Amino acid sequence: MALLEIEELRAGYGRIEVLHGISLRLEATKLCAIVGANGAGKTTLLLALSRLLPIRSGRVAFDGRDITRASSQEAVKLGLLHVPEGRRMLADMSVEENLKVAAETRLGKAAPADLDATYERFPILGERRTLAAGSLSGGEQQMLAFARALIAKPKALLLDEPSMGLAPKLVERVFEIIAAERARGTSILLVEQNARKALALADYAYVLERGTIRLEGTGKELLHHEEITAAYLGEAADANSTTDPANP
Repeated sequence: MALLEIEELRAGYGRIEVLHGISLRLEATKLCAIVGANGAGKTTLLLALSRLLPIRSGRVAFDGRDITRASSQEAVKLGLLHVPEGRRMLADMSVEENLKVAAETRLGKAAPADLDATYERFPILGERRTLAAGSLSGGEQQMLAFARALIAKPKALLLDEPSMGLAPKLVERVFEIIAAERARGTSILLVEQNARKALALADYAYVLERGTIRLEGTGKELLHHEEITAAYLGEAADANSTTDPANP
């Protein structure tokens, strides 16, 4: 059963159309990966789905509802949560305040039990709960970005480049979190520079090229596809070697 359905989606910026009739499905409790080169339209797709970018034409349905013209706040309340590239957060507010704001946006209130469970899952955030979010290291900010989304109890997560700029050890931790959340039954649409890891984890995957779907198949099928191997998988090792200056 598809939780998120996209039909002939077109979106862009100003006069420039970036997505040219995208159609894809995210099944309930599954992980779907989107891979492609820089500039292919991956981030634009997530912005359109989370309703942060206007949709020019096409249709988006989530959990049986048409959200093509919904606001971003309505999408969040339905349980569609976006973890954007760059770990955007309320830098001057404390870690705990960031978590409370995130929970209140969807649930109306952050329950003490939810905060306790979040700190149990992300111990470093418990240690840093009173610190300003902007003072955290890059790796800690990524943990907070995940925690902000998860405390709101999403039905589906839109993840945009969650491992970007992180040291290899932290990349492993990020993928552990993603795998654990999928195992809990949360549907995940993952845009990720590390194509090898994304495809290895994905139930299904799409290759986005110049704003159109170039290939699709199970994660395993694309992981062993000759064209994908040549175009993207050789880059994964380079991406994995990127270090976070705050987390050497």
